[in-house]
Amino acid sequence: METIKIKYFTDKIDKLTYIDGKSDWIDLRAAEDVDLKKGDFKLIPLGVAMELPKGYEAHIVPRSSTFKNFGIIQANHHGIVDCSYCGDNDQWFMPVYAMRDTHISCNDRICQFRIVENQPKIVFDEVETLEGKDRGGFGSTGKQ
Repeated sequence: METIKIKYFTDKIDKLTYIDGKSDWIDLRAAEDVDLKKGDFKLIPLGVAMELPKGYEAHIVPRSSTFKNFGIIQANHHGIVDCSYCGDNDQWFMPVYAMRDTHISCNDRICQFRIVENQPKIVFDEVETLEGKDRGGFGSTGKQ
């Protein structure tokens, strides 16, 4: 089990909790009230900074209900926080684009994250042919 140092920037959001057995994703919350008009972009503060262990990164994505509840999409669709983003002022944010006028209240659960081990170092070996079975190309189920 890894221990992760966390700093909260506000006492207005619930502390992070890991619900064992339910999911290994952890919800993140808006750290302030946010009003957006359709077409607005905003970096929504999530009220936390963490010191991730060396060799790990956090993957941040919207919750499955985020678009339905708030009409926002995550502008980069999948956020990555690597272990170098670990300073005292390195608060996490969710970059969002509003698809409709919306209000997000402080403490609303808007996204989730998980900690993932970094990809190992790899070397590419250029070849003329691959030995695997063809499946029909990108987007194909392998059937014509």
